[in-house]
Amino acid sequence: MDVNILLRELTPFEQLVCEHLCDGLTNSAIAKATAHTEKVVENTVSRVAHAFSIKSNGDVNVRVLLALAYRSHLG
Repeated sequence: MDVNILLRELTPFEQLVCEHLCDGLTNSAIAKATAHTEKVVENTVSRVAHAFSIKSNGDVNVRVLLALAYRSHLG
């Protein structure tokens, strides 16, 4: 696995979404837990993936790579 360098600091909300994502929650469950819409959560996951330079394609699971990158950088 390639090492992903965080390109910028994450906002507190982005960190919260990542924590929930690392716990295995779906976007819908994260939306309920944070009192946001599912679309807000989807956009947040996308922004954080971009911050870690994780690109979506048919061969990778962005959420898994994002969880691994987040845990390796921020615990």
